[in-house]
Amino acid sequence: MGLAIEKLARFVAGTRWEDIPLPVQRHAKLVLLDTLGVILAGSVRPEVRRLRERLATTAGTGSTVYARGWPVHDPRTAALLNGIAGRAIELCEGTRLVTGQPAMQTLPGLLAVGEQANRSGRDLLTALVVGYEIAGRLATAFKPRPLAHQNGQVGLLAAAAAGARVHGMDAAGVSLSMRIATTLVLTPSYTNAVAGATNLNVAGGMSGYACALVPELARAGFEAQPDAIEEALANLVGDDFNPANLLEELGTRWEITRNYFRLYACCNPVHPALDCLQAVLEKLRPQAEDIERIHVATYRFASVMRNAAPHNYFASKYSFPHAAAVMVVRGNAGHRAIDDRALRDPQIAALRQRVHMEEDPVMSAVAPQLRPARVTVTLKDGRTATHAVESHRGDFHRPFEESELRGKFRDLAAEALTPEGIARAEEMVEQCECWSSVGELAGTLRHCGLPQAD
Repeated sequence: MGLAIEKLARFVAGTRWEDIPLPVQRHAKLVLLDTLGVILAGSVRPEVRRLRERLATTAGTGSTVYARGWPVHDPRTAALLNGIAGRAIELCEGTRLVTGQPAMQTLPGLLAVGEQANRSGRDLLTALVVGYEIAGRLATAFKPRPLAHQNGQVGLLAAAAAGARVHGMDAAGVSLSMRIATTLVLTPSYTNAVAGATNLNVAGGMSGYACALVPELARAGFEAQPDAIEEALANLVGDDFNPANLLEELGTRWEITRNYFRLYACCNPVHPALDCLQAVLEKLRPQAEDIERIHVATYRFASVMRNAAPHNYFASKYSFPHAAAVMVVRGNAGHRAIDDRALRDPQIAALRQRVHMEEDPVMSAVAPQLRPARVTVTLKDGRTATHAVESHRGDFHRPFEESELRGKFRDLAAEALTPEGIARAEEMVEQCECWSSVGELAGTLRHCGLPQAD
C-alpha cells in the first residue's frame, strides 16, 4: 500500500479538534450549517419524499432522517436518504479547484453514525474536516474520466474514512475502510445531469451509506488488497493517480477552507455568467419582452450547459438559458425562483430561446484557476450592455459574507422547521463542539419541526 495513503490515514485517525486552527473550525461550522439547510430543503422534493415513504415499512432505529415527520431508520438508510435529499436541489457546496462535493458526501453518514453511536459534536466536526481533507487531496491526485461525475467516487472513499474516524477506529482501520470502499465506488455520468436523470443524486446518497457501512465491514473482518485505492483511481474509475503531492502542507493547508458555496440554485460552472447577467440587468433594467438576445462566452465546461428546453426540474438546474430566463423574469436565481413552476412559465420558456452560449478558448485555457464569463444583452430598441468577470462571487477573491450564507440557511430550513427551529438550529451549529451527543441536534429539530406534509 502507498506510503502517502497510510500517512493520510494516520492524519484522519490522529487529528484532534484542538489541532484544527480556530479559523478552520469556524469555516467548518459554516459548511455544516449550509449542508444541513440543503438537506432540509431537498427533503421535500417529490421523489425524495416518495422514497422515504417506501422505505418507511422497513424502518429501523438509531438515526434520524432530516425531513418533516423526522422518521428514524437504521444509520445506513438514514444516511442514504439524507444524502439523496442534499443532492436533490443543486445547492450543496464543493471543492473549488477540483471537482467534488465533500460535505454532502460525508455529513449525512456522519450525522447518522454519530447519532447512533452517541458521538459528541467535536467528534462529528473533526470527522467532517478530516474527511474533507481526504476528498480534496485524493481529487487533486486523481484524474477522473471525462464523463465521470464525482458523486460516489473519491467522495465515497472520503466518506468511508470519515465514518471510520467517527467510529473511533485507528489509522489501520481508516486505511482498511478506504481500501474496502474501493469496491463500492460508483460510475455516475455528467450526462445524467443535462438529461434530468435524478438517479445521479442516488450516487451522493450512496457515499453516506458507505460512511455507515464500510467501517462495519472492516470491523467484521473483511479484507482489501494493499494497493486498492491506487488501482481503482488509476485504472478502474480514473485514468491516472499521482500521489506525489498528496501530503503537501498537510495540517497547515485545510481543504475545507478552499471550498465554494452556492447562492444560485443551479450548477456551479454557470454562476460566473449569472453574475454577469445580473450586473447587466441592473444597468439596463429591461423587462423580459424587451430582450432581443442574451449572448454568453465562457469556458468549455460551462458552455455545454446550453439546453434551452430542459424537460424537468433537475435538468433545469443544468441549463444556463433557463437560469438566465428565471433571473430576468423573477429577479433572482435562488431556490424559490428556480422551482417546478418556472418550467411551466411561458414567459420564461420564450426567453430561454433567446439565450445563446459559446466557448471562448482563451477562457478555457485559464480554467479552473479562473472561471471567466462575458455576457452581452441586446434589447429590441437597440441598446446593449456587456459585463465580464474572471470568476463568480463566492470565489477566493470575492467570498460571500457570512450573513448571506446564514440567510440562505434560513430560507432553505424553512421547508422543514418553524421559525423557532431555524433559530435554534443556527445556535446549535454555532456551539456544536459543546454537544455531548449528535442526537442533541436531531432532538431539537424534531421538537421544532413542521408537521409532516400530506
